[in-house]
Amino acid sequence: MSTTQTWSRILGFAKRYRKLAWTAAVAALLSVAASLAGPLLIGKGIDQMVGAGRVDFDTLWTLLLILGAVYAVGSLFGWLLTYYTNQIAYKTVFSLRESLFGKLDRLPLKYHDNHSQGDSISRFVNDMDAVSDGLLQGFNTLLTGVVTIAGAIVLMLYISPAMTLVVLLSAPAAYYVARFITTRSQQTFREQAKVLGGLNGYAEEMIGGQRIVQAFLYEERAFAEFQAHNDTLYRTGMKSQFYGSLANPTTRLVNNITFSVIAVIGSALVIGGHFSVGDLSSFLIFANLFAKPFNEITGVLTQLQSATASGQRIFAILDLPEETPDAPDAHVLGLEQGTVVFDKVSFAYTPERPLIRNFSLEVKPGTRVAIVGQTGAGKTTLVNLLMRFYDVDSGEIRIHGVNIKDMTRDSLRRSFGMVLQETWLFGGTIRDNIAYGKPDATEEEVIAAAKAANAHSFIKRLPEGYDTVIAGAGDNLSQGQRQLLTIARVMLVDPPMLILDEATSSIDTLTEIRIQKAFLAMIAGRTSFVIAHRLSTIRGADLILFMKDGDIVENGTHEELLKRGGYYARLYNSQFDAG
Repeated sequence: MSTTQTWSRILGFAKRYRKLAWTAAVAALLSVAASLAGPLLIGKGIDQMVGAGRVDFDTLWTLLLILGAVYAVGSLFGWLLTYYTNQIAYKTVFSLRESLFGKLDRLPLKYHDNHSQGDSISRFVNDMDAVSDGLLQGFNTLLTGVVTIAGAIVLMLYISPAMTLVVLLSAPAAYYVARFITTRSQQTFREQAKVLGGLNGYAEEMIGGQRIVQAFLYEERAFAEFQAHNDTLYRTGMKSQFYGSLANPTTRLVNNITFSVIAVIGSALVIGGHFSVGDLSSFLIFANLFAKPFNEITGVLTQLQSATASGQRIFAILDLPEETPDAPDAHVLGLEQGTVVFDKVSFAYTPERPLIRNFSLEVKPGTRVAIVGQTGAGKTTLVNLLMRFYDVDSGEIRIHGVNIKDMTRDSLRRSFGMVLQETWLFGGTIRDNIAYGKPDATEEEVIAAAKAANAHSFIKRLPEGYDTVIAGAGDNLSQGQRQLLTIARVMLVDPPMLILDEATSSIDTLTEIRIQKAFLAMIAGRTSFVIAHRLSTIRGADLILFMKDGDIVENGTHEELLKRGGYYARLYNSQFDAG
């Protein structure tokens, strides 16, 4: 995406605040008008002092009072300009950040699987801040610059068309010098934003896994890797800042040379009697005001380039294809059970590595299905396909005889309760976390769900009970306690069908036995899919599927599979032999 396209899209978000923009434009006009009126009054004041035999102090004092009032008005409207441009910049970034968050919710799970959380967070924070700074500097410079340049040209032409021509000839020179530097430094700013996102991703991983880092004595290696990321950021940052900082001094050099030339020419014209010393003073101030916007643009070029690179990273996400929207006539699945059918399903995360091929399965209502197999066999993938986190490449999955692609995602996912191996809690109270899927749940319902999940006893031992605030993602709780809360969350929702993906893997054996009883009560009569490595937890399943390389190689009850002496029996016996 080009720089022009990037800023066109950023300004598209700013258009929502047209009223603020018009108010800022009026403030800029009045502020610049005051700054242009000042030099005229200064010139007249100088002529009062040097143009006559004596100084007319009455007139001079009047001019000074008017000049003071003009600059006071200019300062007031300059402050208003800054206030309103701040409003525009922050509101624009507010809308942009809101759009980015909404976009992340609509992206398929594949994006989140393939991008680090730290990089996504960097786009929300660092890149948004860079865009905000660029907007703030850009609006101020643009609004005042256009009026200043136009007004300065008119007033310079009024004083001396010949010297005005000299000033105007310097503008293209300053522009092309700045453009030459800008085009060569933009790539370094893109690289800087990319490296910063990678550094944030790495820091987020190491901070989040600090216990593992320390347990495996990885501190020195982690620090060395961080230094490598940080060093790369330092080098790219220094390079981008160096190139970006060249623009302002070079344009100022061009403008200073121009200023010197017109000062010499103007002095000669004053000596020749073509205009007064006051006119020359006014002209030199106008020439300086004319050059000021160009200097300001190059002075904030670093922020503008950084904002451009950050904007491109933000729009790279906003332009990603979203999940295929539900059809207007999509079927709404009721909160009831139905026959679940996998009909010749094939799927691959990457085309060159197919995972599931021609998979078929029929699960009657109320059936408890256990799925076992080695890591990478495709067990969790079946859950991802059933919940439409990913869509099948071929074949179809049907519930109640309806293809799940023809259903609304909301109704499909509301019909399933999921308890995953990886727990997720948010910063809030214990009560809020349990009631996440049912915000209007009563206190009695929350407590009943916690008791059913065997979580009530440990919750009551916490300092504030159900009002205890969870720190971060639950860092002040044990892994087992976090798992119990996620189980309670599903029990509160009470869905018609269940998916348990290693749901008790982080819980001690005694607690697991208690939870199994709660699960049995919850599972009774419901369609459920249970993925487990601990085969002791699935003995009572109605159907056990053993998966290998994306295919079902064995199926049957626990007793049938043991008698068969195949994959399942070998895996089952190996677990108990190892124990």
